[in-house]
Amino acid sequence: MKKAGGIIGIVAGVMAVMAAFVTLFIGGVGGAFEAEGADTVVGLGWAGVFCSFLVIALGAATIAAKGKLASILLLVVSVITAVVGGTLVAIFMALAVLGSILALLDRGNATSAT
Repeated sequence: MKKAGGIIGIVAGVMAVMAAFVTLFIGGVGGAFEAEGADTVVGLGWAGVFCSFLVIALGAATIAAKGKLASILLLVVSVITAVVGGTLVAIFMALAVLGSILALLDRGNATSAT
């Protein structure tokens, strides 16, 4: 289940990067039309891009790591990214949270069901 959780985290991170770029685009259009709060939206977009790349890296680390530290960090960073990344990014971070919980549920001594 650790590999599945890591893969879910990577996929959620990639989708969140795309959502963060959409957020940046929306903030840029708002800034071009001098909308109030456009700078905040752009800031949310950049925070979403940075944190989403961190989620991708932690998803890969979850697959490769022996312990549960990478899974715990993936959970923490996913929640932080959902808060600071904006609404579009938060949708995909819910998926990353589920992936990290799935990776945390790995017992580490799974036997084959033959």
